[in-house]
Amino acid sequence: MQPIRLTRREMLHRTACGFGSLALAGLCRDAYGLTAKPDALQARAGHFAPRAKRIIFLFMQGGPSHVDTFDYKPKLIKENQRQVDILGYRFDDFRKMTKRTMLGPLWEFQRHGQCGQPVSALFPHVARHVDDICFLHGLHTEGIAHGPSTLFLHTGSVNLVRPSVGSWISYGLGSENHNMPAFVTIMPTERMGGPQNYGNAFLPAVHQGTALGSADSNVSNARFSHIVNSRRTVEDQQWQFSLLQSLNRVQSRNLAGEDEIEASINSFELAWRMQRNAPKLTDLSGESRVTKALYGIGEKETDTFGQQCLIARRLAESGVRYIQVNYSDNDGGNPRWDQHTTMPQHAKHAKAVDQPIAGLLQDLKSRGLLEDTLVWWGGEFGRTPFSQNKQGRDHNPKGFTVWLAGGGVKPGFAYGATDEWGYKAVAGKMHMHDLHATLLHLLGLDHERLTYRHAGRDFRLTDVYGRVASEILA
Repeated sequence: MQPIRLTRREMLHRTACGFGSLALAGLCRDAYGLTAKPDALQARAGHFAPRAKRIIFLFMQGGPSHVDTFDYKPKLIKENQRQVDILGYRFDDFRKMTKRTMLGPLWEFQRHGQCGQPVSALFPHVARHVDDICFLHGLHTEGIAHGPSTLFLHTGSVNLVRPSVGSWISYGLGSENHNMPAFVTIMPTERMGGPQNYGNAFLPAVHQGTALGSADSNVSNARFSHIVNSRRTVEDQQWQFSLLQSLNRVQSRNLAGEDEIEASINSFELAWRMQRNAPKLTDLSGESRVTKALYGIGEKETDTFGQQCLIARRLAESGVRYIQVNYSDNDGGNPRWDQHTTMPQHAKHAKAVDQPIAGLLQDLKSRGLLEDTLVWWGGEFGRTPFSQNKQGRDHNPKGFTVWLAGGGVKPGFAYGATDEWGYKAVAGKMHMHDLHATLLHLLGLDHERLTYRHAGRDFRLTDVYGRVASEILA
């Protein structure tokens, strides 16, 4: 066959109608909205069958003392007020200061439940639920100060802007409820990383956490804001919304679908759907007096955190994937559990959270939600077994305790251990990267495959680390 030889002019003459048809097809597709990107929050399956559908993280900012709460150390009691050689803490080697005065727990421990888990007198309500809890005693992490360690807990990095845990989960799984965000944080702090703790970083902006209230405000502000317009009718709002979204889509096409425009489109559409669903989730007036009493709502010490925990249960029921409940700073800007000189203050903070946490566990269990809801309790690090300023304890990232309940972990189980004083993790060690990998695994996500390409490389929550603690899986 002889090749068809055409001049450039002949080629354009013969194909002009074809180019016009392509242009017309593109215009028709735009006109009918067929270029719109799929909903980034649409529910998606993970890499394998999940053990849990959602996580409720009870964040105890400031570093609660593990040796005064859930990590029983008989030798620490015996060695109370004795001088002991402890090497490698902060600058001790440099300063040649190796002697430390040990400080025994300030509260008595007793064993509880069929599993016999020791719990201090600080948590009498939580102690009744130890048979549903998996205690992780071998945690260790990065960063000696609150800021870096808090960032590392939330993002897996101490000094670079990275997506938060909730944002990664939103990116990987979307939301179970088309009318709700995938990630909500209740009364977050504006310090120690602030918005980075629930930020999306380089992930699409739609995966940023939705903040309800803030740590320095009243719990009454822990509500979805600006979603009710009393000045316009529903019909007027619908017309206004449609017009705004059509303009946004035109701008998105002109700017080649930039993330900020797409995020605005998605957030406006989500906000429109939330107007009919979200307000009732944070309105606790319909809850029974029995339920409110279960969480300690109405009592001076427990009212604030009780309301936060009850809102978390309602959000979990509604299909939100990741809910963070913050017991954070609102007293002079200091982290609540940060007692360098006044360890007896732990009693005040334990009193505020103990009953609400126990109420949450009981409520989830009675509703059948604990089976597929993973409850995570913990702070950014623990505290030292030796004293600071006689009645205080310093930060300790070398070994501490967190606990999990429900969602596919072994109930009534203890994994890992610190040394005989509670200073360093020595058995069943879990780095924060390992905890993140395990949390994702329980949600059906492979932490090595949950990646996002940015700046020429694939990023993940666990960076190049992380091991799933299969020993704690039910």
